[in-house]
Amino acid sequence: MEDKQKIMNLLCRALQATRNASDLISLTYIPHEEHVIAKFEEGDREINVAMDSGTAMIRDVVNHLEC
Repeated sequence: MEDKQKIMNLLCRALQATRNASDLISLTYIPHEEHVIAKFEEGDREINVAMDSGTAMIRDVVNHLEC
């Protein structure tokens, strides 16, 4: 079983080091809703990660943040 919150914590640190997401505060995995809440200085974004593996979650979050 993957620790999806741990994956999001590690991804958050990597994204904070980038120009595109330097204002990212946290990524919180909500298991019962299968969403990730990306908390930024200017507000939150909800990302659907239903049925995702850890690597698929990473792709979904990064793809969502590129928009």
